[in-house]
Amino acid sequence: MIIFEWVLTILLGAVLLSGLASKMAVPYPALLALGGAVLAFIPGAPRIVLDPDLTLALFVAPVLLDAAYDTSPRDLRDNWLPVTCLVLVAVGLTTGAVALVAHNLTAMPWAAALALGAIVAPPDAAAATAVLRQVRLPHRIVTILEGESLLNDASALLIYRAAVTAMIGGNITLGSAGPAFALSVMGSIIAGPVLALTFMRAVTFLNRSGDAPTSILLQFISTFGVWLLADRLGLSGILTIVAYAITIARRAPAMTPARVRVPSYAVWETAVFVLNVLAFVLIGLQIGPIFESLAPDQRTGYLLISVAVLATVILVRFAWVMSYNSLARWRVRRVGFHPPRPMMAPTFKGGLVVSWCGMRGIVTLVAALALPNGDGGPAFPFRDLIVFVAFSVVLGTLLLQGLTLRPLLVKLDLRDDDPVGQEVTRARVIAYRAALASLEGEQSRLAEALRVELEDALVQANGQATASDPDGSADGLRLRAVNSARSALIALRHSGEIGDAAFHRLEEEMDRIELSAT
Repeated sequence: MIIFEWVLTILLGAVLLSGLASKMAVPYPALLALGGAVLAFIPGAPRIVLDPDLTLALFVAPVLLDAAYDTSPRDLRDNWLPVTCLVLVAVGLTTGAVALVAHNLTAMPWAAALALGAIVAPPDAAAATAVLRQVRLPHRIVTILEGESLLNDASALLIYRAAVTAMIGGNITLGSAGPAFALSVMGSIIAGPVLALTFMRAVTFLNRSGDAPTSILLQFISTFGVWLLADRLGLSGILTIVAYAITIARRAPAMTPARVRVPSYAVWETAVFVLNVLAFVLIGLQIGPIFESLAPDQRTGYLLISVAVLATVILVRFAWVMSYNSLARWRVRRVGFHPPRPMMAPTFKGGLVVSWCGMRGIVTLVAALALPNGDGGPAFPFRDLIVFVAFSVVLGTLLLQGLTLRPLLVKLDLRDDDPVGQEVTRARVIAYRAALASLEGEQSRLAEALRVELEDALVQANGQATASDPDGSADGLRLRAVNSARSALIALRHSGEIGDAAFHRLEEEMDRIELSAT
C-alpha cells in the first residue's frame, strides 16, 4: 500500500510539474529531473530495485517505438550524412572522451569507463522536441535532431552492451566480437520488418471487430514481445524495434480506422510520459542512498567527477558539430547545395542549434539503472559512481541546455520556406479531388451534400473562401453544430429524459463528427 501511495503522489507531482513546464515554456523533463533530485533526499522514500534486463525492456522499448513510428525514412535518406555522423562519430567521440576522463580521474577499468561513456553519449528526443514544438525551426534541423535521437540510442547501447559484457565476462577481442556484431545488426534489420508484417496479420485475425482497447493492448504486447524475442535471439533490441516501428508506420494507416488510431495515440503519449516520470523517480530513489553512504570528501569527489563528465559531453558535441558544420558550409560554397527536395542549406546558426540540443534523458537513466546491482550476482564495478554521474549529466544538460534552448532559438530566428506546409497544401488538394472523383455517378441527396462539402473544402485548400461559409472554414461550422448538439444531449441527460447508455451512444456519434473536423 505504501508503494501505491508513493506512485499516486509521484504521478500527481509529475502532472503539476508538466503543467508548470508548459507555462514556463521549458521542456518538462527538466522539471522532472529536478523533481527526481528532490525525491532523492526525502526521508523514508522507498528503495525500488528492478531487474536490469527488465529495466531496458520496460522503458526503452515503448519509448523507442513511439519515436520511430513518427520517423520519416524519406527525410532520413535526404539527410543521411549529418545524421550518420552524429549517430556514429559523435557518439563514438563522446564515449571515448568520457571513458578517458573517468579512467584518469578514478582509475576506473577501461570497460567500465566505456560503459559510462556509452551511457551518457546519446541525447534524448523528448527534451529537445518539447522545445522545438514551441518555436518553428527549419524542417531539415528537426529531421536531423529526431533522426539522431532515434538512432544514436542503438549505437550507444551496442557499445554499452559490449562494455558491460567485457567487464563482467572478460576480455572481448575485435576478431571475436566483429562477426557477432555484424550478424546482430543485419539480423535485427531483417527481423524488424518480418515481425511487423507478422504482427499486422495476427492483429487482423485476432481483432476482426476493430475493438480499440484490444488493438491498443496488442500494440503493447507486440512491442515488448519484439524486444524480448530479439534479446533471446542475440539480436539488437534497439535496431529491431526501430525497424519494426518504421515498417508498422508505413502499413498501419491503411489498416487502422480513426476510432482505433485516435485513442491509440493518446494512450501511447500517456504511456511515454509515465515512463519518463518513473525513470526519473527510480534513479532519484537510488541517488539518495548512494549520496548518504558517502563520506563528505567522497561526495565532493563524486560531484567533481560529474562536473568533469558533464563538461566533456557538452564540449565534445559542440566541437564535432561545429567542425562538421564548417566543412558542410565550405562544401556548399564550393559546389553548391543541391538537395533532392527544397530544404535549408547548412548555416552557422543551424550548427549552433544542433550543437546545443544535447540534453540527455530517459535512455541514459535506464542504461545506468540496468547495470548489474549485485542481486543474484556480482555488482558492476563503480556502479554507484556511474549511476550518480549519469543522473548528474541528465540533470545538468536539462537545466543548462534545456532551459536556455528556447531563448537561443528565439534569438537566432531560424526560418525556412516551410516545405512541410507546402507539401500539406498540395496533398490536401489531391486528396479532396480523389474524394470527389469517388462520388462520380452517385445521385443521392447524401452524396450531393457530401459533394458540396468536399468542393467547399477543395476551394479552401486552394486558398479561397466560400460565400456559403461565413466563418471561412467548414470545420468551424461543423464544430459549432457539434457543440450545440452536445449541449442538448447533456441537457437531456441532466433532465432525466435519456439515460447514460443512450447518452454515451450518441456522444460517440458526436465524437466521430468532431473528429472529421481537421
